[in-house]
Amino acid sequence: MSKLPSSWALPTTIKNRLGQRSAGKQRAMVAEGHLLLVLHAAPQAQDSERRAVFFWRSPSGQWQSSGGQYGLKPLIKHLQAYSDAENTLSDAYAQAQTAADFFQLLETMAPLRRASENLYSTLQAAREGIPDDPDLIDLRDWADEINRSLALLYESTSNAMNYSIARRAEEQTELSLAALGASDRLNIIAALFLPITALASIFGMNLISGLETVSGLAFWSVLILGMMLGIGVRHWVLKGR
Repeated sequence: MSKLPSSWALPTTIKNRLGQRSAGKQRAMVAEGHLLLVLHAAPQAQDSERRAVFFWRSPSGQWQSSGGQYGLKPLIKHLQAYSDAENTLSDAYAQAQTAADFFQLLETMAPLRRASENLYSTLQAAREGIPDDPDLIDLRDWADEINRSLALLYESTSNAMNYSIARRAEEQTELSLAALGASDRLNIIAALFLPITALASIFGMNLISGLETVSGLAFWSVLILGMMLGIGVRHWVLKGR
């Protein structure tokens, strides 16, 4: 975690608002013309802790960052990291297909979305504390665009995941209804042939039918007829027609 540089000539009222264990939440502190921004780096999926970055604007309008750089460029780079992360998530959203993909995307997006909301709130507070700095207006508006894009992306991803789950549930319901219909038709067939099967089991089927003395053509005719009946029964069981 970044430390507040000891060389910064910040007012005591600002230094006293910083904790000893951590930098705390993102916020803007203004006192005696000084502005201190406590921001968090754009969170990554594997990050377990918030990485704080400090930006100091002196009363003369000069900027410094806790990374040892001067000017406004480090703060612009900080916001660009949020914008790049949002673009990466947008590309992942375009490629997601299953509910698991959308859920994983939401898990990655949630901390970035919260951080972007706090980033915008911090820059808005800085804009109100230093109202005559046009750079803060541009940075605040940029942070607002990033926050709005992430909010829309989060909502779209959540809707897509819910739709995917609902569609899968609907498909499962249709398959269950089809299986239930096939089972009903099989039960009908079983009911039709149950009496014949019972009688054949009790009395046997060794009856003289007259087909014992005919040529083998009758056997093949009966076989083909049975196969055709089997195909018809199968179609009726599976299709319901």
